[in-house]
Amino acid sequence: MKFMLIMRAVDQTAVDAYETADFEKIIADMGAYNESMVNAGVMADGAGLSDAADGAVVDFSEDDPVVTDGPYGELRELFNGFWMVEVSSQEEAIEWAKRAPLGAGSQIEVRRVNGPEDFPQDNEWIQKEQEWIAEGKLAGS
Repeated sequence: MKFMLIMRAVDQTAVDAYETADFEKIIADMGAYNESMVNAGVMADGAGLSDAADGAVVDFSEDDPVVTDGPYGELRELFNGFWMVEVSSQEEAIEWAKRAPLGAGSQIEVRRVNGPEDFPQDNEWIQKEQEWIAEGKLAGS
């Protein structure tokens, strides 16, 4: 099963800690964490995200989508990065999430990623997606 581990700061404590932390130590700690997942054969992907002030939101609440430039939302609604892990269970994904080098004010949301097998197999778009995966046409496949 594939899970996304979504990293977020939920209060100012985490933001303040990050801003005053030794960046080289953060990189080293995250690198070691990532390496442990790579060596265990569970890490499929992962990345940190730029500041929300550099982003945008496309809101579909109106007939025409409305674009809002960052920063947007409340701190607890934003996420800072993610890992994709392939593991045998949600419990194993949670165990990996618990090992992340994060501190007070941070959270990791653990969510299973649906695959083509979770949808009707006779659907033409599901069949096309399976073909794209087999042909290596999807980024990261």
